[in-house]
Amino acid sequence: MFIGHFALGFAAKRTAPKQSLGLLVLAPIWLDVVWPVLAALRIERFHIAPGNTAYNPLMFDYYPWSHSLLMSGVWGLLLGAVVLKATGDRTGAAVIGLLVVSHWVLDWITHRPDMPLWPWGGPRYGLTLWDFVAATMIVEGVVFAAGVASYATFTRARDRVGTFALWGLVLLLAVSYVASSFGPPPPRRLAVILPALIAVVVMPLWAGWIDQHREVV
Repeated sequence: MFIGHFALGFAAKRTAPKQSLGLLVLAPIWLDVVWPVLAALRIERFHIAPGNTAYNPLMFDYYPWSHSLLMSGVWGLLLGAVVLKATGDRTGAAVIGLLVVSHWVLDWITHRPDMPLWPWGGPRYGLTLWDFVAATMIVEGVVFAAGVASYATFTRARDRVGTFALWGLVLLLAVSYVASSFGPPPPRRLAVILPALIAVVVMPLWAGWIDQHREVV
């Protein structure tokens, strides 16, 4: 799941209007903020295996500290606690925490059975939507469109930046999604880790910039 995670961040603005879109976008991709760091440090492991699923060539060998259900709950509690301490917004903090956990749920739908429940072994789960390319893109595209529409109709631009920055980010996410869906497998691990690190920094900052130039209707 890629743009589906961002979709939940966009949609969550209705439930947590006091929170910046940057933070609302960061929360559902938080596990993917942690994962490339741990992968770069060799604490978690993956390798490139074309054909692992019809859609995604990555095989996630070991990533329980970033992507287990238990740790997603821990990360959600930590991020929610930080938001509560910083803003005093209980609803927003709860939404942020749930958005973090939502990452595991969406990945469980798309991944092969490689999603762990906890970091200490045990069963792994996944419904393997990635074995069906068309279905993957339709589901994720519909979810993304709904999330963006929710945000776009709940807020309005204060200036031209609020309009063009929003649709610029939407276009970038859509183009990146299509390119990654039909492009060749990455040639090496660094070609996965480095773009992931850049994306999880740039996209939330861009979303926060958008929110500064829009207001709740």
